[in-house]
Amino acid sequence: MTTLGLGIDAGGTQTRWALADAEGPIVAEGHVAGMSALQMHSDAGRDVMHSVFAEMAQAVLACGQPTRVCAGLTGWGSDNTLPAQWLSELLGITPDRVTMSNDVEIAYLDSFTPGAGYLVYAGTGSIAAYIDEHGAFHRAGGRGVGLDDGGGGYWIAREALRHIWRREDEQPGAWRDSPMAQAVFDYVGGSEWDRSRQFMYGSERGAIGKLALAVAASAEQDPAARTILQQAGRELARIAMALVSRYGVRPVALSGRAADLHPLIETAMRDTLAPNVPMHRHAAQPHYAAARLAARPQN
Repeated sequence: MTTLGLGIDAGGTQTRWALADAEGPIVAEGHVAGMSALQMHSDAGRDVMHSVFAEMAQAVLACGQPTRVCAGLTGWGSDNTLPAQWLSELLGITPDRVTMSNDVEIAYLDSFTPGAGYLVYAGTGSIAAYIDEHGAFHRAGGRGVGLDDGGGGYWIAREALRHIWRREDEQPGAWRDSPMAQAVFDYVGGSEWDRSRQFMYGSERGAIGKLALAVAASAEQDPAARTILQQAGRELARIAMALVSRYGVRPVALSGRAADLHPLIETAMRDTLAPNVPMHRHAAQPHYAAARLAARPQN
């Protein structure tokens, strides 16, 4: 029988999975709704996470039976064994064959070997990561969207709405002359404050992060959108330089869906990094990397 490893990359916007065989090729993949380890703090959140895992397990088992699982989950801490237990039960494997970690650790190993560089990952949130030669994980940023995560999709969405409503405070109706405001209000369902309030305070973080798509789409017509995207790039450069200052000059890889929103983000980040710090874009496929780690023969 073919040995299959299941890799999972769970973020606020989407959860991607892949099956790899022991030789490395990806034999199946798919995606389900996003989730975060922060949902473990409430009964409703746990119910949602279990439902997402159950939907994913059904799709996985239709393609093959994994023998091991390597899962990266945003916001993960090592103090909760319940998600691993759920996966073992849903997939019909023993709990010791399920490895849980932070999603950024998996993304780093998809970008560098330990000690080789720094990963700046911009998704719904943002973080700079470094795994050293001894396997120790180091970070800058990634404190959560309520506190910071500058340059991520949620941050871009929040900055856009802040800008729009400050203008409305000063000049009611100004949104009609702003392509960004029009795109944002179209996304949230209307120009009334109640619509924005319900969206920001009643939506999941991943859904809010997707509003950044509307900001990016209006950048060619609206200087305010361009300014926000440029500042996002500077925010990402800041957390990269925090690691450079602590551990020395190494290449920086920029990855994640928010980094793909608009070229202005990458350009501003390059312009803000120190001249001696090389940077490149990396098309992240962390669920592939996790699947190959899970399929790797165990000693």
